[in-house]
Amino acid sequence: MSRGRPTVLATSGGLRRGERRLYALSPLFLYGLELTGVSGRAPRVCALNTALGDDRWVGAQLAEAAAEAGVEWYACNLFPMPPSADLAGYLGDADMIWVGGGSVANLLVLWRLHGLDAALRSCWEEGIVCAGTSAGSICWHVGGTTDSFGPELAPVTDALGFVPYANGVHHDSEARRRPLLHALVADATLPSAYATDDGVGLVYRGTDLAEVVGERPGAAAWRIVRRGDAVHEERLEPRLVAGA
Repeated sequence: MSRGRPTVLATSGGLRRGERRLYALSPLFLYGLELTGVSGRAPRVCALNTALGDDRWVGAQLAEAAAEAGVEWYACNLFPMPPSADLAGYLGDADMIWVGGGSVANLLVLWRLHGLDAALRSCWEEGIVCAGTSAGSICWHVGGTTDSFGPELAPVTDALGFVPYANGVHHDSEARRRPLLHALVADATLPSAYATDDGVGLVYRGTDLAEVVGERPGAAAWRIVRRGDAVHEERLEPRLVAGA
């Protein structure tokens, strides 16, 4: 299959409660599959749950949700060891890479330890859709706000940087996130940022924001920039995806 431009789908969503299972793939996740351009066969998704320590129980629940949606699912677990000496090749079998939430700080350390950061960049450059939620959204950016270190949020400034912006997640549901992100942009700890309310995703083509999409009416994305000594926040209205 001919793949397209480097693409990131960075979300504060993608999963929901299932009717008979813990999880179901939500409209934002399914839109990520549309971005792959796959047709005539089941799309292949590689899941990275490093941010939760490769929790096998969570992984099994996600695999069940994927099977219910007709998705071919496999995992790249780093515990107790990476699944292959060729991680770029292992990931490269996927049409979309999905990174789950949890500790973005721990995720980045382990990815770099095992060379997964370089493997992911190769996949992104080849046009495999790189997607995720929460920590799996921040990771593709320069950085953002995280509770990786404790209940008091702190900055992370050394994420993968595939796109040259900071990222805020759960912008409407976790009250500490918005003011800290504003402060970090204001003092240039982080560059200009894009943030998402729960149920909203950012689509980047190359390093440019191409589209804002949503699965929850009324939720939005936000652009946060420094202007002189002040920070300006602009609301970005999403397009609701199919099934929202």
